[in-house]
Amino acid sequence: MSTEEIRAIELLGRASYGRVATSMRAMPFVAPARHIVSGGSVLIRMHEGLGYHQACDGSVVAYGADDLDPASGVLWSVQFTGTAEIVEPTASEAAAFGPEPLSVDGEPFVPVYMRIEPQFATVHSMEYGPSAAAAARHLRHVA
Repeated sequence: MSTEEIRAIELLGRASYGRVATSMRAMPFVAPARHIVSGGSVLIRMHEGLGYHQACDGSVVAYGADDLDPASGVLWSVQFTGTAEIVEPTASEAAAFGPEPLSVDGEPFVPVYMRIEPQFATVHSMEYGPSAAAAARHLRHVA
């Protein structure tokens, strides 16, 4: 594993959620996922009912996460690509995810787990300074 991949995995351990991206029926999509780092790979939990796991299984996907460190004011962003595979987590891995959502879009949450072995990783950081933590609470996304 390269230094960049090791750094990416270490940073992912600091965040709980990210986004998985691939294509479904030739159209790109991005879906939120809960993740943990386990044995140098990333294990994600998604809702089975949306069917996104079927598009990801056996395919090369991109996974990304980011977070703002309030003490330093540094926003880091990690993205990596790798092949996703549906797996059954060990009992300790399943416990590491914490509580499951009650529902997704009004339907009962049904978990599906995928392991992604990072093959290419990038890490970026943006320095805002220590006052960024207070300012971040006031940021608004406009679509």
